[in-house]
Amino acid sequence: MSDVTSLGRLPRVARPAPPSAVSNALVFGWRAVLKFKHVPEQLFDLVMTPIMFTLLFTFVFGGALAGSPAEYLQFFLPGILVQTVVFNAVYSGMGLSTDLGKGLFDRFRSLPIWPLSPFAGLMVGDILRHLIAASIILTIGLMLGYRPEAGFFGVLAAFAMLVAIGFGMGWVFIVLGLLIRTPTTVMTLGFTFLFPLVFASNIMVDPATMPDWLRAFVDVNPVSLMTTALRGLMGGGATLGQIALALIAPVALTAILAPTTLWLYLRR
Repeated sequence: MSDVTSLGRLPRVARPAPPSAVSNALVFGWRAVLKFKHVPEQLFDLVMTPIMFTLLFTFVFGGALAGSPAEYLQFFLPGILVQTVVFNAVYSGMGLSTDLGKGLFDRFRSLPIWPLSPFAGLMVGDILRHLIAASIILTIGLMLGYRPEAGFFGVLAAFAMLVAIGFGMGWVFIVLGLLIRTPTTVMTLGFTFLFPLVFASNIMVDPATMPDWLRAFVDVNPVSLMTTALRGLMGGGATLGQIALALIAPVALTAILAPTTLWLYLRR
């Protein structure tokens, strides 16, 4: 009886406020970061692929296309940064497809959280991947002789651009991850979509040598626009027009596909 009385006298405490959308996203972002610890092969792929592309393309194509690997590196390195970020975005869809197959997102959907927070967490992990890969490529480039004429602030602006590019492209593969059941199929379709965009661009060569019909595509290819802006930011000659053109695709993809992602997620 005394226990009941003592319980009845407990002071009333206000219910804690629900966590904010930012708090939810950071928690899921930390989950994405922990995957690097528990799935270390992701880090191996993240580290080795940029190094392989940078070294291979610089020394194989450099002398033939620019006269020397050092000169080619000045042209090529900003492009390989864009290519790496675009390719890394595929991992968003693969990770989502894996989690859906395990039933994790069914559990997330039952929690009283911001509905988009699991996807925001995936994006946080993606941003970390992009920054790690870009830092590795830039370090290798500096060791090989690359010199960003815009200096530190130009590189900082270029990395901010890369984060925006990766964020926008990530939504494409998150939608694929929601629609496709297996991670392998997400990867296959993702690279099938990306290869024409990446290799029919100005990442590796100047489009001035291309046939007119191909150059017409390359000139409006979003990957080419991103690469041109990044070269300008790191080289010190970027214009507001180039930056705006480079951001059209990431902004449009985010505006269209983020609501689509939520609709597909709640509809499952």
